[in-house]
Amino acid sequence: MKEKVVVGMSGGVDSSVAALLLKEQGYDVIGVTMQIWQEEEREIKETGGGCCGLSAVEDARGVAEKLEIPYYVMNFKEEFKSSVMDYFVEEYLRGRTPNPCIACNRYVKWEALLRRSIAIGADYIATGHYARIDRLPGGRYAIRSSVTAAKDQTYALYNLTQEQLARTLMPVGSYAKEEIRGMAEAAGLPVARKPDSQEICFVPDDDYGGFVDRAAGERVPGSGKFIDKEGNVLGIHKGITHYTIGQRRGLGLPMGERVFVTQIRPETNEVVIGGNEDIFTRRVVCDRVNFMSVEDLESPVRVLTKIRYNHRGEYGRIEKLPGGRVLCTFEQPVRAATAGQAMVFYDGEYVLGGGTISGTEA
Repeated sequence: MKEKVVVGMSGGVDSSVAALLLKEQGYDVIGVTMQIWQEEEREIKETGGGCCGLSAVEDARGVAEKLEIPYYVMNFKEEFKSSVMDYFVEEYLRGRTPNPCIACNRYVKWEALLRRSIAIGADYIATGHYARIDRLPGGRYAIRSSVTAAKDQTYALYNLTQEQLARTLMPVGSYAKEEIRGMAEAAGLPVARKPDSQEICFVPDDDYGGFVDRAAGERVPGSGKFIDKEGNVLGIHKGITHYTIGQRRGLGLPMGERVFVTQIRPETNEVVIGGNEDIFTRRVVCDRVNFMSVEDLESPVRVLTKIRYNHRGEYGRIEKLPGGRVLCTFEQPVRAATAGQAMVFYDGEYVLGGGTISGTEA
């Protein structure tokens, strides 16, 4: 009897080829698109190939028909709003910069989809992420880097649990992007040359601050003071929700030199401004830690650590702190470590674990 796998189909080429590969490998494949935020009465077309709107459904359905596999649209709006959109707004109101894709992966694309897939008799779920999953000699599952560094997506997957990894397949992680497009073209899939999505799906205009302000309503703190590290007032900002650590553009400050956001203080509604040297640090702390290739951190260890999605990574030593936190002491200073972003630890090709940046130390 064939093992059954539910493939999360975004309407893009990667998830489409994931379904193709799994069918070729002999699985009983079911395609599912997750309806997570769009309103049914609004016709939303993504020019950049977004993963969540109505054109995603149209494209995914077309691929499923070509592959001759069953296809369904499942509604996950409630889970997405509470675990991703509300979280996104709350983090910005706290002066932090969230990564909604990580929250979506952990709580919606895996937890909610996996639960519903098991309920309909599936053995696995699968996605089109550029990553691999291995079972290590000790029995634990771990995310392994994609064969192509240019598309590696392991950073956004560090928070998955052992139970989720055990029931997940990621077939495209063993190929380069152009190989995937080539397979799609060879199979006659209509999305073979569809462009990749770039923006956060529920903020298609990239105006994160505007989205947060509209969603938060009366709770938005409004304008406040730009100050320097000595407390001198430099000007007026338009609201802390419009800024992130390391930001230089859009400040509107006639300083005569390049300046950056170095700190956001929600308790006083102040944004601190400084020079480039003020946004480098060697010691970064994270909480909400999830260990993956190891069950726990028993002693300090040297790892490659990434502090944002497009960070190349720097080596440093990680050690546990009280309260389940982890401190990474980098060998070279890192730029703009930002509260709310993920800090992910790599042991060779494998994700050792990661957490949410909570602060920096001098």
